[in-house]
Amino acid sequence: MQPTLLSITARIRRTPFTDRVVAAGVRSYTVYNHMLLPSSFESVEADYHHLKRHVQVWDVSCERQVEIRGPDAFRLTQLLTPRDLSHMQDDQCYYTPMVDESGGMLNDPVTLRIEEDCYWVSIADSDLLYWAKGIAAGMRLEVDVDEPDVSPLAVQGPKADDLMARVFGETVRDIRFFRYRRLAFEGREMVVARSGYSKQGGFEIYVDGGEYGEPLWDALFAAGEDLGVRAGCPNMIERIEGGLLSYGSDMTRENTPHECGLSRFCDTRAAIGCIGREALLRMLHDGPARQIRGVRIQGDAVPNCTEPWLVHADGHAVGKVTSAAWSPDLRTNVAIGMIDASHWNIGTTVEVDTPSGTRLADVSALPFVK
Repeated sequence: MQPTLLSITARIRRTPFTDRVVAAGVRSYTVYNHMLLPSSFESVEADYHHLKRHVQVWDVSCERQVEIRGPDAFRLTQLLTPRDLSHMQDDQCYYTPMVDESGGMLNDPVTLRIEEDCYWVSIADSDLLYWAKGIAAGMRLEVDVDEPDVSPLAVQGPKADDLMARVFGETVRDIRFFRYRRLAFEGREMVVARSGYSKQGGFEIYVDGGEYGEPLWDALFAAGEDLGVRAGCPNMIERIEGGLLSYGSDMTRENTPHECGLSRFCDTRAAIGCIGREALLRMLHDGPARQIRGVRIQGDAVPNCTEPWLVHADGHAVGKVTSAAWSPDLRTNVAIGMIDASHWNIGTTVEVDTPSGTRLADVSALPFVK
């Protein structure tokens, strides 16, 4: 079977690192926020083993920034999320579920408070920029909403601290989780946060100015040769093991943050002004009817989950699996699914209709690997 090729056009944007990614041997891409996002280099499994043992540099420029700047910046940003932002400090990063007027998830970005009147919303794969601009215009808020020339570059893996210290100095080791510092590279101050879309530890560098992309990439690889540094990308196996959700796959606008297991990131009663607050308060009264859970699928390796798989028990549908992969370290199939309240207790046995047949499975807690 011939592989499906991706046609690169002006509608799919290159990144400041694209030439370096190609030179590093990228084997496949996906499209994320209208940009190229590498999805494998050697192979998904080989990349997984390397990520968990060494250090990788990821082109995640597709995590575009929605910059909200002006006197009403706080008001607009709070309108977008049920997480209370009133105590957020200038060096903090918040994981912020974004919801519409009915409480449905629109995005699950990391929000950074850059200045008192400026926020960067580092978005997942949806056009949140237009939602924010529409609200700002409709409410006549004194704020500018735009996409700046900022392209995140992630450094992930157990050796990430050592590599970053060689390029940005030892102070990088002092950055706490979901905090950031402004550190200089070639005279340019950049936001460097301890964050990233893996559970292996690491950083995200918000490269402010595309012209710094290739010099920074080259500096990281020159400094990390003896650390086994490689180009990498978000890894499906590792992120499922770690219980990291994918917006558009594991959750959509049909789901509330409480269904997605994100209640700890919501302060619905305190987040006065959030557009979806009243709808979420009504849902909190009764509790969610379904919720994200881990699912361990028995048997040999299942194929990639490219569309939801039905979960059923006693002849009735009780949910769907949205992401699945064989875990080489756990020696089992790990999956993420939206499961009805009747069957979401840990250890409940269900059946999953996979492309390779119906399999027995057990509902599990997330993450699979702590």
